Amino acid sequence: MLAGLADFAALLSIMSTAIVYGTDVFCALVQRSALTRVDDATLTAMMGNLHRFADRRLPVPGILGIAAAATASVLAAVAGLEAEAITAGAAFLLLVVWVLLYTRISAPINRTLTAAADAHETPVDARALQRRWDSVIVPRAVLQGLAVLALAIALNS
Repeated sequence: MLAGLADFAALLSIMSTAIVYGTDVFCALVQRSALTRVDDATLTAMMGNLHRFADRRLPVPGILGIAAAATASVLAAVAGLEAEAITAGAAFLLLVVWVLLYTRISAPINRTLTAAADAHETPVDARALQRRWDSVIVPRAVLQGLAVLALAIALNS
């Protein structure tokens, strides 16, 4: 019974985390390059409005993914499934590191660009803000991808 619940939690975490993972991969592979081809005012308006919706909607799958990874790890440990507990636990830790990157670097930039877009202003450092945001998008995508991989391994343990 506990093993089945641990597997369900791992699967729920994969599905939730994959939403954020796909978003970060898209940003790393497509958005980052596309933004180099627009002016600062367009960058500010686009990214400010994009962050307005992403920061409202993506916390739900993000939090669910983290909580489900933790749940999978604990349930697997209680069920005596050491490999599944360790890999789901590793996924949880990877997701916590992702949250730290997001909250310390990405989120403040998101708020700045959203406020500028709301005010129809272009910060003088808009390009520098975006470069700083871009500097953590590949590590964020890698962390999410490794978490999904660890959870998939947990399911097959």
